[in-house]
Amino acid sequence: MVDLTRYLPGPFASRELLRLGARVVRLQRPGGDPLSDLAPAWDEALNAGKETVIVDLKADPEQGRALCADADIVLESFRPGVVERLGVDPDELPGTVVYCSLTGFGAGDPRVGHDLNYQGWAGLLADTAPAMPPVQIADLAAGALYAVTEILAALLERERTGKGRRITISMTDNAHRLAAHRLGGEPFPRLLTGGLACYRIYATADGRHLTVAALEPKFFERLCELIGRPELAERQWDADQEALATQLAEAVAAKPLATWLELFEGEDVSAGPVATLAEAGSRLG
Repeated sequence: MVDLTRYLPGPFASRELLRLGARVVRLQRPGGDPLSDLAPAWDEALNAGKETVIVDLKADPEQGRALCADADIVLESFRPGVVERLGVDPDELPGTVVYCSLTGFGAGDPRVGHDLNYQGWAGLLADTAPAMPPVQIADLAAGALYAVTEILAALLERERTGKGRRITISMTDNAHRLAAHRLGGEPFPRLLTGGLACYRIYATADGRHLTVAALEPKFFERLCELIGRPELAERQWDADQEALATQLAEAVAAKPLATWLELFEGEDVSAGPVATLAEAGSRLG
């Protein structure tokens, strides 16, 4: 595949395809990806193992077009109209190419934006603003991973038909799709975004945090027993969730995180740590 993208969503998508066995050639302009200056460690993590070819498409469109014509997949994330000016639009390539455009707002919409803007337009931030999202959901899930899914589906279809496909990914539209199931209503307001005391994050005595996701009554009942407040279990679905959350917070704040994790070991309580990235990496990597 040829990857014409820069920054985060496109390189993340091509890294996933690389992981799945693709040969990835990055077609970069002179000066390379701005991400290498903005966040060099991110750039290295996302692009290790890929091949890089430096081409000034404005001055030498034929070289870029030739590379793309030989590819099974072309991935780009330019604003509308740019690939046509650079001579690497799908109409210039063989019909067998799977051509994927990563866009913020869809084909023909020239608005600029980044992940935070897309999440805002998609309605994902309404429950938690002004708190910042902890990961780039629109870039990585609604953009990169949706692109990988569509590309793989198009390759399977090409096996049957011999024809490629033009794919346009809207990170805003797909980000909305991630939460659109909520439009029909919720059994409890902000069910999984802070509305329930049994599904929150609580501070521990040592300044760390404990995740509690004890939605099932049996899990919440056992949690309340282990923290020494069994009487709270019957209040799981009380209308006044803030009063319940205050009492849970007081109980959790009495002990450090490690003590709670030891106490919960082997128990069905659906609770765990807010690990640092380094801690998670050492455990999961």
